[in-house]
Amino acid sequence: MLSVSEFKMIPIVSIVGKSDSGKTTLIEKLIPELNARGYSVGTIKHDAHSFEIDKEGKDSWRHGKAGARVVVISSSTKMAVMKKVDSEQSLDALGGYLDGEVDIILTEGYKRGDKEKIEVFRSAEHKELMSTVEDKLVAVASDVEIEAGVPRYHIDDVEGLAGFIEERYLKQGGRNRCALYVGDRPIPLKPFVQDFIRGTVEGMLTALDDIPPEGEIVIRIKGPRKDTSTLTEDA
Repeated sequence: MLSVSEFKMIPIVSIVGKSDSGKTTLIEKLIPELNARGYSVGTIKHDAHSFEIDKEGKDSWRHGKAGARVVVISSSTKMAVMKKVDSEQSLDALGGYLDGEVDIILTEGYKRGDKEKIEVFRSAEHKELMSTVEDKLVAVASDVEIEAGVPRYHIDDVEGLAGFIEERYLKQGGRNRCALYVGDRPIPLKPFVQDFIRGTVEGMLTALDDIPPEGEIVIRIKGPRKDTSTLTEDA
């Protein structure tokens, strides 16, 4: 899928910690604090086990049981998508589902993931941190002073931690002009490539009739891909 638009690549921050450290509680407090600052928040919860969110016997459950690979339940107030996958999805792939929907994604878990992490630490439960700067640790929320080489906030200082998240992920960077996905994998593009793709597609649209003047432009290319592995610069 090729998506050409003015949008921010959604920052993903993993809230990690050992069992009973308070990850869920911290996320519950961070969401309204970030909402109050004008940001919309999405969350992703990691589950190490197989899970079932649909109820056995319900119509949607029966659709999936019959072989539907994707089942959508929709109402006037919310919707849910249940999709069968062959392997665990990467955070970038999962984040792609939220493109244009939220300003930031907080994950609960993913301690072995490749995203920057904020670790929650409670001295009564644990003796030492499980993450390091080499693991992309960027901050610690703890109930005691602890040296980790990164900023440390008291576990109840939600305002301070939200301010850190805002400064690091939401106020900086600017907006990407174009994004390219092959399957669910985002492909990094240099600025001049983004400008070239955007200019080319927008130029093509000027030759078409009845095209809305505003809105996201999405191009999807499906079917077998041409084998370019044997092409050379001289071809």
